[in-house]
Amino acid sequence: MPASVLVAYGTKNGSTARIAEAVADVLRKEGVTAETAPAATVSDVTPYGAVVIGGALYAGHWHRDARRLLRRHRRDLAERPLWLFSSGPLDASASERDIPPVPGVRRALTRLDARGHVTFGGCLEEGAKGRMARMIVRSGKGGDFRDFPAIEAWAARIADELLKERKPT
Repeated sequence: MPASVLVAYGTKNGSTARIAEAVADVLRKEGVTAETAPAATVSDVTPYGAVVIGGALYAGHWHRDARRLLRRHRRDLAERPLWLFSSGPLDASASERDIPPVPGVRRALTRLDARGHVTFGGCLEEGAKGRMARMIVRSGKGGDFRDFPAIEAWAARIADELLKERKPT
C-alpha cells in the first residue's frame, strides 16, 4: 500500500473540493493516510504512493487546474495508482447512470493507465462565482446534486484496493 494518497482537485466554487475532502475522509477512516490539496498548489506528486484527482466540469471540459496537474506530472502519475473523478451535472443523472468522462479525461485515463473514473453530480448555489453560474442559479437550474453515499462508496473501493495491495499474498 502506498505511504500516502494525494486527493487533488480543481474547483471554481468549492463543490469539487468538498467531494475531494469526502474521498480523503473515507480513505483515512479505512486506514489509508490521505491529504487534500487544490490542484494548482501541487508542485510534486512523488511523495505520494497513489493519487486521486478531481475536476469540476464546465462546458464539457475538466477544470483547468486539474488538467494542468495531469499534464505537468504525467510521467510521475503514470508510475503510481491513479483515479480520476469529475463533478458537474446539475441534475440527478450522475446518480441514475454512469456518465462517461469528457474526451480530455478519457485520453488521460488511457495514457496514464488510471484505475478508474467516475462522474458525480455537481453543486451550484446562490453566491456562485462567474456570470454564467449566476445565470444558471437565477434560472432555477442550480442546486446540490452531489450524492455523498455514492462518493463514499467509491472512496471505500479505492481504499480496499490499496489495502489489498499491502497484504502479502
